[in-house]
Amino acid sequence: MASTTVQTSKHTNSARTTVVTELSPMQKPLVIVGILISVVLLTAIVNTTNWTQGVLFIIGLALGATLLYARFGFTSAFRRLMSVGNVQGLQAHMLMLAVASTLFAIILSTGFSFTGTTPAGYVSPVGVSVVVGAFLFGIGMQLGNGCASGTLYNLGGGSSSMIITLVSFIGGSLLAAYHFTFWMEDMPSFQPISLAESTGLGYFGAWVVQMVAFVVIYWITVQLAKKKNPPMMKQLPTTTGWKKVIRGSWPLFAAAIILALLNALTLTVRGNPWGITSAFALWGGKALMATGIDVSTWGYFQGANGQALTQTVLADSTSVMNFGIILGAFISAAAQGTFKPGKIKPGVAGAAVVGGLLMGYGSRLAFGCNIGAYFGGIASFSLHGWVWMVMAMLGTTLALFIRPLFGLKNPKPNDSIC
Repeated sequence: MASTTVQTSKHTNSARTTVVTELSPMQKPLVIVGILISVVLLTAIVNTTNWTQGVLFIIGLALGATLLYARFGFTSAFRRLMSVGNVQGLQAHMLMLAVASTLFAIILSTGFSFTGTTPAGYVSPVGVSVVVGAFLFGIGMQLGNGCASGTLYNLGGGSSSMIITLVSFIGGSLLAAYHFTFWMEDMPSFQPISLAESTGLGYFGAWVVQMVAFVVIYWITVQLAKKKNPPMMKQLPTTTGWKKVIRGSWPLFAAAIILALLNALTLTVRGNPWGITSAFALWGGKALMATGIDVSTWGYFQGANGQALTQTVLADSTSVMNFGIILGAFISAAAQGTFKPGKIKPGVAGAAVVGGLLMGYGSRLAFGCNIGAYFGGIASFSLHGWVWMVMAMLGTTLALFIRPLFGLKNPKPNDSIC
């Protein structure tokens, strides 16, 4: 198939995030391997636990595929916004959050559930821990070149450096788990604030407030784009017809809607929104327990978190979904023919270590990451989600000055694409 003409102007006014062009051949052996592993793991999950866990694994596969096919970024969206004023990523976030908030309002207000579990959103306290944690996470995701979801889907998609980022992420989560009591009990904090339940607005009133906020932010991004005329995102290669679903790339806005739908589905199946990073602390805790270090006395590993240490990891819904995300991204990358792990540069490796540690530590302090705190928090009408968004952007701004120290490049205003 002939490639489309590439625009040579400094900036393009097109908001399209995909372009029809020639694609790499499908890596069929890898696709088959990925599917077989998924079937085996699904069977093990269902036989070990129940079908609810199996469904969550399947949702994880769908999340991984969606993230990979659209290269849906939180890290890159914040970096492009704060460096050159590119607003495409943030606009997709606003659409995703608007759809998710609408669905969450219906689910949470009616108690709708597929499994009989009363759904509950992520509503967490707003205090020093959230402010510091989100700020550290904002720095970390720019150094690690991926947030929590980005680490998983890029790992599945063949990014070698994400192995280092993930290991460091787990290490940072463990360190924060060790310090958990200090941050939660000794640092100032307000009670959890729900725009729906703490203000008297109800879910409809809170939904109206957030819709207005999303529209205002979207309008501001439009005005910013007109004023700065920033370079646009690099368009991803795709094809036409039904082949686009498996072989091509997906439009950013389409992926935003799908992610919102999948998060709402997660809420109705397991009773809580999509999350990622609690599993990293669990994996690290189990690893230390296996070496003879008793982490069950740590403040973080009390209650449900402590109980999870004694159970199979397949019983942890977040872990099961994370496995699905990695495999879903792997199968999708192989279907696109883009699974090609490469060498890791020393600077990138160093940044991955520091970034992973900061994200792991920050996510535990802030009650989640870009998914659990930002996406899930705002969709749940929690004030802490909005605070997370602001502090992560401030962390991103500082990280733009740190990234060059590791040899990492930032988008520039004179780039044709970013």
